Amino acid sequence: MSEIDITGAVCPVPLSHNEQIVMGHGSGGRMAHDLIRKVFLPAFDNPALAAGDDGAVLDLPAGRTVVSVDSHVVFPLFFPGGDIGRLAVCGTVNDVAVMGATPLYLTAGFILEEGLPLETLRRVVESMKQAADEAGVKIVSGDTKVVERGKADGLYVSTTGVGILPEGREISGRRAQAGDAVILSGPIGDHGIAVLAARGELGFETTVQSDCAPLNGLAAAVLAAGDDIHVLRDPTRGGVATTLNEIARQSGVCITLNESALPVRPEVASACEMLGFDPLYIANEGRMLVILPRAGADEVLAAMRASKYGEGAVVIGEVSAAPAGRVLMKTPYGSTRVVDMLAGEMLPRIC
Repeated sequence: MSEIDITGAVCPVPLSHNEQIVMGHGSGGRMAHDLIRKVFLPAFDNPALAAGDDGAVLDLPAGRTVVSVDSHVVFPLFFPGGDIGRLAVCGTVNDVAVMGATPLYLTAGFILEEGLPLETLRRVVESMKQAADEAGVKIVSGDTKVVERGKADGLYVSTTGVGILPEGREISGRRAQAGDAVILSGPIGDHGIAVLAARGELGFETTVQSDCAPLNGLAAAVLAAGDDIHVLRDPTRGGVATTLNEIARQSGVCITLNESALPVRPEVASACEMLGFDPLYIANEGRMLVILPRAGADEVLAAMRASKYGEGAVVIGEVSAAPAGRVLMKTPYGSTRVVDMLAGEMLPRIC
């Protein structure tokens, strides 16, 4: 057998040193374990996650358990005021909080695209850590899959939240009643316009930033100030208009809004006017609707305005018995119009 000259051969750099996601990171083998050990564990470190088992063993306080799941596919991954990591944590924390529960734990599933820079993943994971720390929740379990290049726009994140609901507390879209007031925690449309601007699709510059924020602190302030909160809801996809339509149908009531009371930043209003959008239908990621008896509205409003993410809270409408299942708008001109549910997709891939 002839000798083989290997003097000019160079051993390839191990795949584990690659600074991009490759298919091997989803293999379940050494590269997958290295990714978890070097990227996820340092950021989300806690005893349940560090145990390394297929599931997390949790100690839950007394009360009923609330579970909510959400998937996040926003493009681009980073936008003014947030990114897909902060969005994933805040979105699920908020879904648990508006049930009247205290969010405690999250799980996170990552769909990674081949070729995603590891530095991008690290930035997203660090953002998730910061948002989880702010919300006071722990990320206790997760999963990672890798798909071929061109199949995932870089990164998708799916999160599940777990929280505890005290006995006797009943917060639901079915509980709105005639005579209730409708409170909104702040200006609408910021998130949708910020994401659109990050895509470079506005055709002009704007300083609008996403409102993406964890609202469990605000929800706690509302519940502490009001002893008969009927509905809490975060108006995300479909905006305030679609969310209120859902509530009106769930409760079989009519919700009437005061158009002049709706808080919309001038920059958002201008962008919507130029693009033909209605701020009522644009997604938010850090706003809360509160529906409660009118007699308790002033106290709750004051508590919201004293909270970090409720400083712009205002009463925007009221609930009546009829026409059931409808949302109406009183205009500044004295007329009334129907505010229907969003029929299609105004802004794709917004959250």
